[in-house]
Amino acid sequence: MTPFTYARADSIPDALWLAGDDAGARYLGGGTNLVDLMREGIERPATVVDVTGLSDSITTEDDGGLTIGAATTNTALAADTAVRERYPVLARAILSGASGQIRNMATVGGNILQRTRCTYFYDDAARCNKRVPGAGCDALDGFNRIHAILGASPACVATHPSDMCVALAALDAVVHLDGPGGARTVPLVDFHMLPGNTPNVETISRPHDLITAVSLPPLSFGARSAYRKVRDRASYAFALVSVAAAIDIQDGMVRDVRLALGGVAAKPWRASIAERMLRGQPATATHFAEAAMAELAEAKGLRDNAFKIELTRRTIVAVLGELTGSAIPGEPAGETA
Repeated sequence: MTPFTYARADSIPDALWLAGDDAGARYLGGGTNLVDLMREGIERPATVVDVTGLSDSITTEDDGGLTIGAATTNTALAADTAVRERYPVLARAILSGASGQIRNMATVGGNILQRTRCTYFYDDAARCNKRVPGAGCDALDGFNRIHAILGASPACVATHPSDMCVALAALDAVVHLDGPGGARTVPLVDFHMLPGNTPNVETISRPHDLITAVSLPPLSFGARSAYRKVRDRASYAFALVSVAAAIDIQDGMVRDVRLALGGVAAKPWRASIAERMLRGQPATATHFAEAAMAELAEAKGLRDNAFKIELTRRTIVAVLGELTGSAIPGEPAGETA
């Protein structure tokens, strides 16, 4: 491991000052991704600024939304009463990720900033445009079972690994940033970038930007939400496909819906096409399937992962069916409680 300087920040201004103009500085949350990458020699920060002493509060705002401090651990967020009651999709997504030990360490800010990666990213004998821009991508013709079917490019087909971020994308979460250029907010769906020709650039974050909080707007039907993760083993595995959904039903019709996908792209994928198709339509498995197929119209499978397209369609239908009681094509779902 490359030698580095460690400093602990006790405030946001202190963290920004400690990072200074050092291009090699990195912020440290729980360290579950950064320290791993440092061990592998992928990240070589000259300065590590520990920001775990910053806000870890979860505050209910006057409008009913939540503001979540970036230093909040995944475990604390999943256990929070307001999250479990008003945004159960978020609690379920977090509990689907990693292991209990990692969730106890991992922070909200760090989870959002974890690298989009695959096994070739860690293998210094493999070509990887994320690790060495311009080197090529061995995953394209290699073992690509877990790789992207949406938004990929010839430069990279890795998928974003976060479960939490998929739920946050569905819930219209907003990321709060502070940095040398001042404070700003960015919708989470816009925070991560698709690979294009520069897969090493994964977020819109500017040098030394610090995530300070995440806010969730109020969602009247947020309690009717769920998360489902399909993976190769029961725990400690990235998603092949995951679906986060919340739905509002009135008189058997979809009044509103939120839908996001994980395991299919380099960022949490907001299924906006499917959402538009579902609003104002009968809440039936037939309509769920039609909306899912429209969302996946541009999906492209690789040699080992073409099955993901059908798996994603089936998972969308299953999750929406779970939320509405619509299991038989053509039959309307139950009413909102």
